[in-house]
Amino acid sequence: MMQKIILKHLMLLAAALFSVFVASCSQSVSNSTHDNDEFVRVDGQNFYLGDKPYRYVGANMWYGAYLGSPGETGDRERLTRELDVLLEHGITNLRILAASETSDLMRAVRPAVVKNTQGDLDSELLLGLDFLLAEMAKRDMKAVLYLNNFWQWSGGMSQYVAWFTGTEVLDPDVTGKWNPFMENSARFYRIEQAQQLYRKVIRSVITRTNSITGMPYNDDPTIMSWQLANEPRPGSDADGRVNFEAFERWVDVTAGYVKSLAPRQLVSTGNEGAMGTLGDAELFERSHSSPNIDYLTFHMWIKNWNWFDITKPEATYDSAVATAKHYMSQHVEIAQRLGKPIVLEEFGVERDNGVFDHKTPVAYRDRFYAMVYSVIEDNTAAGGPFVGSNFWAWGGFGKTDRADYMWQKGDDFFGDPPQEAQGLNSVFSDDETTLKVIAKHAERLQAL
Repeated sequence: MMQKIILKHLMLLAAALFSVFVASCSQSVSNSTHDNDEFVRVDGQNFYLGDKPYRYVGANMWYGAYLGSPGETGDRERLTRELDVLLEHGITNLRILAASETSDLMRAVRPAVVKNTQGDLDSELLLGLDFLLAEMAKRDMKAVLYLNNFWQWSGGMSQYVAWFTGTEVLDPDVTGKWNPFMENSARFYRIEQAQQLYRKVIRSVITRTNSITGMPYNDDPTIMSWQLANEPRPGSDADGRVNFEAFERWVDVTAGYVKSLAPRQLVSTGNEGAMGTLGDAELFERSHSSPNIDYLTFHMWIKNWNWFDITKPEATYDSAVATAKHYMSQHVEIAQRLGKPIVLEEFGVERDNGVFDHKTPVAYRDRFYAMVYSVIEDNTAAGGPFVGSNFWAWGGFGKTDRADYMWQKGDDFFGDPPQEAQGLNSVFSDDETTLKVIAKHAERLQAL
């Protein structure tokens, strides 16, 4: 009798365990609803989506999660209208800020995603990111999400340094001194407590479940790439070389950590290229040779780097274009040596005569955009590694009535971040000539 009772209990236990196993398998299937073909992947020097090459025309829209928020920063009606305008002109890839830090920096955006040193995150801004990703998915758009910032306008690395050293942030908008600020920001790579908090933020964002779609971020094919930071640098050109090995190690190790959390999504640095790596193309190549970096990024700023003067356009434009073409070809050659795709994910030009009012003509911007797009098309047609671009930056329906054009909390968001004049590099929804240039490029790229 006792043996029969034991046997009965064993059979019941086995049935229960089998039920748990089946439920577990069902849950696993339901939590991984997307086929690998829905994710952008790298094959050699190309992106693929399914069995087709993926090449794209993109924009920077750092404020997307802010507009998507149900809180004080939000304007979901504006956001959806802007996504429709972008899609109408062939813009299908958006580079977006996914983490900002609460800061005393004068020009830092407020509120911020990361609230404190405990890694508490602003729930309304995360809901805004949920909404943005859900709306992008409806339009078959892809996102590149960056998780930190070398610069001051979102708190960024200098705020991490201040939190864990008790030192000042050396705000360049107060001091006017950029080299000390950059060297201070680069301390971030060496501070273990800062790296621990940064990893906590990374994990919280990447493993978040979207409140609208019910989909974990790391299972969402709308997210093409996670990016370590916006324009991470080893430090200033004057004094940053001593930081390079720490920077190089940080790139490799952090990218590996991101890949462990999101193995089906790509990882990139967000770096500017040689100009963001101590002016040294060899060091840029070294820092991007890590197997944990899936593709190369570079940025190009012909005004900021003193190649072009918008107030003297006829005297400086042709030489600026020649320098820009050389800079692009230099980075394409690096991508070819590393056997990886490359994206120009920031480039821009001011409105004519450097006027911020968005009714000002944009003849030189249109010429420059058309030149950049022509280089990309020619490289693509020749089978090269140049797979896409994101212009800086989309300003959409943003408006300001401030005489100095500088952002203050509560104002509309522009493509220009808070430390710059609102209208400096923004492409607005009524910039018809620029949008025409972009749309033509999208058509040509699609044909290729």
